[in-house]
Amino acid sequence: MTSAIDRFMAWLPDNLDKPARILLILLLAAIALRAIHRILPRLREAIAARQENAEDSRRIHTLSRVIRYVLTVVVTVVTGLLILGEFGVSVAPILGAAGVVGIAVGFGAQSLVKDYFTGFFLLLENQIRIGDAVEAGGKSGVVEELTLRYLRLRDYGGEVHFIPNGNISVVTNKSLGFACAVIDVGVAYGENIDRVMSVMRAVGEELRRAPAFSERILDDLEIAGVDQWADSSVVIRCRFRVVPLEQWNVRREFLHRLKDAFDREGIEIPFPHMKLLYTPSR
Repeated sequence: MTSAIDRFMAWLPDNLDKPARILLILLLAAIALRAIHRILPRLREAIAARQENAEDSRRIHTLSRVIRYVLTVVVTVVTGLLILGEFGVSVAPILGAAGVVGIAVGFGAQSLVKDYFTGFFLLLENQIRIGDAVEAGGKSGVVEELTLRYLRLRDYGGEVHFIPNGNISVVTNKSLGFACAVIDVGVAYGENIDRVMSVMRAVGEELRRAPAFSERILDDLEIAGVDQWADSSVVIRCRFRVVPLEQWNVRREFLHRLKDAFDREGIEIPFPHMKLLYTPSR
């Protein structure tokens, strides 16, 4: 890096005085930063448009933001070193001292180093992308930003969580590849289970044919069967395989339509109740 800075310093016109050379360095840095913030987003959109699916596009989006951040830091640091060189401050000792200080700081800031290493592997292994719904560090939400240092999530209530990458040990990604809308349906003990499942399949087929949901649902309704005998109901578990982030919308719409179908068919949706047996005393 020192040799590159020296070559750049030699490239600057010798006939310019010090203020003019500093202004030229600042102008070139401003042009570089403007190019980074204007060209990279356009390049990202062009590359993302060529991807075959939305997941690859989200990964390109995530990586481009990290690259833009790194390039901005590099340009800022190099600009500072060049300006110091104009004031007669030698760059080589600064870089050497920075290496020593970096080692010393590394021992005292191991958590910060851990954040950067964890963030690097999160990006490298494509575990998290911007726009994913994830659970990490004890928090859940949609990924708004992922840097080498922290993960920013926004939950359903609008609250924003900043999670240092070093605190992330397990990542649960709810939108990688596909998702499943898992639905538990409770009916009264007196209902015919086969008839209930038949109505559920009919509603599932109707939902999948609906224009607003035909592209969101990937497969027919899968009914696992009776999942449990609850206190007041028989619980039947089923699921749809859907595109990422659509599991909640599909689940809500299915329950809405299934309630209407149960009402038409006279199928009872139970509520907690208790049967009391009275034995008269003799």
